[in-house]
Amino acid sequence: MSAYIIETIQRGIIETIEMTFFASVFAYIIGLPLGILLYATSGGRILENRPVNFIAGLLVNVCRSLPFLILLVLLIPFTRFVTGSSIGTVASIVPLTVGAIPIVARMVESSLNEVSPGIIEAATSMGASPLYIIIHFILPEAAPSLLLGGAINIATVLGYSAMAGVIGGGGLGAIALQYGYYRYQKDVLWTTVTILVIMVMLIQEGGNLIAKKTRK
Repeated sequence: MSAYIIETIQRGIIETIEMTFFASVFAYIIGLPLGILLYATSGGRILENRPVNFIAGLLVNVCRSLPFLILLVLLIPFTRFVTGSSIGTVASIVPLTVGAIPIVARMVESSLNEVSPGIIEAATSMGASPLYIIIHFILPEAAPSLLLGGAINIATVLGYSAMAGVIGGGGLGAIALQYGYYRYQKDVLWTTVTILVIMVMLIQEGGNLIAKKTRK
């Protein structure tokens, strides 16, 4: 493997980390409140509101049902509008974020559903407001599950980032496609795949470790 290829792979690792990090952060900025909304407005919850829950749930389900490759293509005009380009590392962050938002929302909703109703009843009996209950009771109680879900979501975004190479995105996915597939350089293909697998494993194990410490 030439020095140029090694340098290209190193640059691809950095680009993949950048895409995964920023897309995950932006996805949680939108997905976390959306997941809380889905939880709080569902039947029997502290802010029960079926119309709002139905609309939010429908939006999340529609976005989740779209295969990511199709979403990449559909979002090209929007990506170009936001970033001024539809290719490259920065441009890839837009579809990665949009694709991760519904996953984050459902993961957050699922984590919050694990909180014991007794804790909410106790907080309500003390006269706490719904917002106070969510911030000071529900979210802290669900923290281990949220952290574990966060690791899964980040790993998912990392996997999505590899697919962004199909439309000219940067990172390891683009390198695997351009060199490993189009140019039949199998050593490059397997190297990038191995690095991606290791990165996913590190993220997952790191999430598990943090979740265990938080649970203790």
